Amino acid sequence: MITRWNRAASAAFIALACTSIVKADVVTEWNDEWLDTIRAVGGPPCPLSRSQSILFVSIFEAVNSVNRKAEPYLDYIPLRGVTSERAAAAAAAHKVLVSLYPARQALYDARYNAQLALVRNQTAKNNGIIVGEAAATAILNVRAGDRTDSLPSYTYQDVPGAYRPTAPDFTSPPFSPGWGTTDCWCMVSGDQFRPRGPLGYNRLAPLLRSKGYADQVNEVKSLGSRNSTTRTAEQTQIAWFWANDRNGTFKPPGHLNYITSVISGNQGLTLAQNARLFALVGLALGDAGLVAWDQKYSSDVDLWRPISAIRLADTDNNPRTTKKGNWAPLLEFTPPFPAYTSGHATFGAAHAAIMRNFFGTDNITFTVGTDEPIVSNITRTFTSFSEAARENGLSRVYLGVHFRFDADSAYSSGTLVGNYVYRNFLRPIACPADLNDDNRVNSTDSAIFSAAYFTEDLKADINADGVVTEADYFLFADYYLDGCSPVTVEE
Repeated sequence: MITRWNRAASAAFIALACTSIVKADVVTEWNDEWLDTIRAVGGPPCPLSRSQSILFVSIFEAVNSVNRKAEPYLDYIPLRGVTSERAAAAAAAHKVLVSLYPARQALYDARYNAQLALVRNQTAKNNGIIVGEAAATAILNVRAGDRTDSLPSYTYQDVPGAYRPTAPDFTSPPFSPGWGTTDCWCMVSGDQFRPRGPLGYNRLAPLLRSKGYADQVNEVKSLGSRNSTTRTAEQTQIAWFWANDRNGTFKPPGHLNYITSVISGNQGLTLAQNARLFALVGLALGDAGLVAWDQKYSSDVDLWRPISAIRLADTDNNPRTTKKGNWAPLLEFTPPFPAYTSGHATFGAAHAAIMRNFFGTDNITFTVGTDEPIVSNITRTFTSFSEAARENGLSRVYLGVHFRFDADSAYSSGTLVGNYVYRNFLRPIACPADLNDDNRVNSTDSAIFSAAYFTEDLKADINADGVVTEADYFLFADYYLDGCSPVTVEE
């Protein structure tokens, strides 16, 4: 039913819509909480990317169930009347993080309660909580059997070129050897975008004999050495800027989410826009981990790291390489998994592809920092998403833990992942507030909506639940303020 308050609010709609409304953004606040969680719990990148995906896809499902601006990942959660997007997002985030990291519940409770306190309409708040918790439960349930908790054993190959434990302690078991075979978020299988192999080779022996391999070993031997005389000061800065390998940092997935948050703030995104953007990034990074780890462990090339290639160069049957038994990379340890392809570079390329598509251009300038303690006071400025992703990949050569082809192949496969996710998931739907079908939401639509709203004409049923209520008013106002006209591009 249309109440007197509804009528007054509707009559004032155009004046409201023309003002700038600043709201606390629940999505970016939970991103801050997520980054603090990564710093506290640490661990390898794949499990972190999984948790990130669960968190932000749950938030998106909750918010999108209220505003219905895009296709859902699973399905819309039914509404029970006027519903707060803010409460829905907060409830989804809170439920996910408490489920995944119960030891940090007190911290999550504090943020959750502070966010709910800002929602004054008790009915909208309660309905939002119901929607948010239902969305989180649905995503948690669908990922409960994704097989990411399995820990298959790894058998080392005792042949030149094959991955093996590395200095300084030679004892760390390989991280996540079965991750590439776990359930995808969007892809059909982990090998869907598998690279052809380093320099096109799919067997170790011919790769190691090639000139291209020798060139890349010699490059990282020079540029990635701890005491390199050829690496420039800026290259050293780049190496550390993108590292975030240590526990206590926000790790590679967190770095990309931090960058997403910075750009979101620069671009003035709304809560609904952030919910979709962070979910798309989450889906892309979730599957990027599968792509990289499929290649690392499930292909015929489980490639050794540069430290092994250089210290054991006398075994590679390549006269262009020379053994240096005490060689050490700039980074004091080498991540414990095969070199090809680079996880950093795959994550970075998938992220860049999502950002490019979401904003309709690659050419957005942004300045960001890092958690890496060695350069924690440094910022770097990029003029495009692809520039940042390329530098991210190349940083691993300067750090001495990857070959250049690890980064190049990863950039290609990560880009394919990001484009695939964007084209096929969470796609915007025709804007229900465009009541005259002119591909815009403007004052003409507002007049049509107001007339229909006053008479309870179902033309004003924006959320398509069969009745005209306050929920339709707020949803129309949201569309009017935000618009809905995304563009898809690729590099």
